[in-house]
Amino acid sequence: MIHGRVTGKAKTMKNPLSEKGFTIAELVVAMAISGVVMAGIYAAYYSQQKAYIAQDQVAEMQQNLRVALYHLESEVRTAGYDPTGDADAGILIANAGEMQISKDDNEDGDTNLDGDDPDEEIHYFLTNDADGDGINDGVASGAVCHLAKDTGSGPVVAAEHIDAVHFVYLDEDGNVLDDDGNGNVTTNIDEVNAVQITLVARTGRPDLGLVNTGSYEDQQGNTILSAQNDGFRRQRISTEIKCRNMGL
Repeated sequence: MIHGRVTGKAKTMKNPLSEKGFTIAELVVAMAISGVVMAGIYAAYYSQQKAYIAQDQVAEMQQNLRVALYHLESEVRTAGYDPTGDADAGILIANAGEMQISKDDNEDGDTNLDGDDPDEEIHYFLTNDADGDGINDGVASGAVCHLAKDTGSGPVVAAEHIDAVHFVYLDEDGNVLDDDGNGNVTTNIDEVNAVQITLVARTGRPDLGLVNTGSYEDQQGNTILSAQNDGFRRQRISTEIKCRNMGL
């Protein structure tokens, strides 16, 4: 018999169970870190999205105010325009919460009495305002309210989401006219020479986590909308308009 000698090392087979990998503890730590990272990414995204929505809402609110004030300024300034002297144009309602003016734009001697003179009698008031004080009656419960404009064919929205509209009437010397102690002018309406208009608008929806504790005043320092302590952002705008054809 021939006896041989095998030289070299024998090749051994690896046990699949001995391969290195992740332990359960390592997987748990990795998942926890991933969760923290994802939470941070979501928080940043949510914060940016919330800020974007808030800015968009504020921009819309400011645009509403600018449009409303533009129309009020141009129309109140021409109140009482009566070139023929026959139209008896002037201010028809001069209350703290609403105002109606008339003018004879087409110089036909009347102010929309025959129905074919558009925009010669203009009435501004607040919707959802049963007592006519210019304050949204349902503001505490979040009711929607708008500044309405009526030229005789029914009210239309002049500005959305208005919580307060306030008028202060002045004579030619700058004195405040107030016939009943509530800012309404009746007997001295012909003395009105200027009108201070203040609007308070709010965003279309509230912000989570926001509590608005601000109150809003007119140019005389009188509070026209108390703090609502809700989540709506608000903005006040005010101006004084000279009535060129009134109180002279």
